Amino acid sequence: MPKRLTYKSSGVSIEANDALVRRIQRSIKSTQDHRVIDSVNGFAGLFSISQLGRKYKDAVLVGCSDGVGSKVLLAAQAGSFDTIGIDLVAMNINDMATCGAEPLFFLDYVALNKNIPKRTAAIVAGVAKGCRLAGCALLGGETAEMPDIYRKGDFDLAGFAVGIVGRKHLITGEDIRPGDSIIGLGSSGIHSNGYSLVRKVFFEAHNYKLSSRIKGLRGLLGAELLKPTRIYIQPILELLRGRRKVLGLAHITGGGLPGNVPRMLPPGCQALIRKKAWKVPPIFNIMQSLGVPESEMYRTFNMGIGMAVVVRRNNSRAVVERFKSHKIKAFVIGEIVSGKRICSFV
Repeated sequence: MPKRLTYKSSGVSIEANDALVRRIQRSIKSTQDHRVIDSVNGFAGLFSISQLGRKYKDAVLVGCSDGVGSKVLLAAQAGSFDTIGIDLVAMNINDMATCGAEPLFFLDYVALNKNIPKRTAAIVAGVAKGCRLAGCALLGGETAEMPDIYRKGDFDLAGFAVGIVGRKHLITGEDIRPGDSIIGLGSSGIHSNGYSLVRKVFFEAHNYKLSSRIKGLRGLLGAELLKPTRIYIQPILELLRGRRKVLGLAHITGGGLPGNVPRMLPPGCQALIRKKAWKVPPIFNIMQSLGVPESEMYRTFNMGIGMAVVVRRNNSRAVVERFKSHKIKAFVIGEIVSGKRICSFV
């Protein structure tokens, strides 16, 4: 008689998934309001848009998808799972913010070697916290236990966001012109890109540990590297509801300032950035001192600027103060000049 084989014997536990679903219900519900409709069968999330037609004329839906890269490896190594979900929401919602869109709902995908309900629930709780910060509903998601694909302890995350904006309120960058000011919004740290280089610098080239203390950092190295990505959407939406017109927005992720700022520029406009306009956070200076050239730093990391905002020069001071009122550091870091559609530094 052949050996009795089950799904569990192949490394996948239906019981663990059921336990996870029970654990995460409160986190999910904490992000939802009257627009989320209870699903009849639970196979899909339902979101009412009946009232949005009055708010958004000629409405445009905006969709984003992103992950958090190899930062998940550090979270797994540190055994710290409660903030990586915030990173996941932030990477999507900050992209969405560049269009001027209001986020509506978010979906997550968690793939892992083994579903340990307590650990996976912590990840989802982080996603839920990110959704609350962003002002959107966590509408649904998927957890995939795949021991043949992921090594012991490994997991990965992907996120999907949907938002809405009126067509005439889309931020396209087409009205940017020479003389406009570029405002930089302070990052909370490295955010969620460049971590392959981060790990190579600290853990391969210089044999640091997550528990290491490095001069210039307030806490342990691991705590610095796992700081969650800042979510900028709510102060941006508040600004858009006011009289200060935002002409362009760029999320500073992989590619840094030179790779992302030009994406919002129209032809004939060049971004001129003054490096001394803000104080670069210590973590970036430390990596540069450990062997990463300055040019590589600026084209890989955000260098302390998580978003770039273009406004008319006469609005720049008021916009800076508006972000500071939300406890977000803001600086006039440059201006738009005539030239090629690139980002240059002085």
